[in-house]
Amino acid sequence: MKRGALTRTPLLGYTRALAVGFATLTFLAACTTTGNQAPVVDRLPSRSTDTAVATDGVYTVKAGDTLYSIALDFGLDWRELARSNNLSDPSKLSIGQKLRVTGAPGAVAAGASGASTVEDTGVEVTPITPAGGAKPVEATPAPEIKPPAPVAVTLGFIWPHPGEIIQGYKAGVNKGIDLAAKVGDPVIASQAGRVVYSGNALRGYGNLIILKHDNNLLTAYAHNKTLLVKEGEPVTKGQKIAEAGQSDSDRPKLHFEVRKQGKPVDPMDYLPAR
Repeated sequence: MKRGALTRTPLLGYTRALAVGFATLTFLAACTTTGNQAPVVDRLPSRSTDTAVATDGVYTVKAGDTLYSIALDFGLDWRELARSNNLSDPSKLSIGQKLRVTGAPGAVAAGASGASTVEDTGVEVTPITPAGGAKPVEATPAPEIKPPAPVAVTLGFIWPHPGEIIQGYKAGVNKGIDLAAKVGDPVIASQAGRVVYSGNALRGYGNLIILKHDNNLLTAYAHNKTLLVKEGEPVTKGQKIAEAGQSDSDRPKLHFEVRKQGKPVDPMDYLPAR
């Protein structure tokens, strides 16, 4: 499920999406008739969404990109990305085009570390010598505090489908987990959030829903038969958002992803134990 090459024209994939039709899968067409179809992206092994990098808060468009896939990679709503770059038509991107992604949770400008940078004022600073020849007291380093591992109970995620795991997460190979399903099975929201995408534009995902949650997290639900929620709609945890299917898949299943700051992470770190 990785992006491949786009047609190398000033309009990335726009004409291709119109010509090939449903088989090309438009990424930001709404589940019913939103009327805003997106160009196609092939998610083939030659290119991985894990490699999306911004320099000084700017991302350079590459072959295989769409506005929607870029937004997904940086954990953004595609509408926010379009507004911040004054893009009236999301299909009109060209290879080499620069996009500001400074609103992305993980997009840090080069040289920035989250701390203030002290400028050189030209003033020489002389260390203070303790009175009476006393030796300066050496500072004791603070003990290292390791961040806790993700706790599923605290995050409150639930399983989007009860099916058995037929393929697990593996970085660079499978960006989520695949759950066995029957066509028409209910697919539920793993956590409360807002629908930032409902459509079928990424080849390899089929009919796809993406929800945005707190803590810079996204969840994705792929290969559905029917999409039941629209973009911008709030959803509650456990709400039925789709019916399982096998769109763009060799068998009925649900592909489920969790993304932190746009990057795929292991869903098992967030889901409760069965």
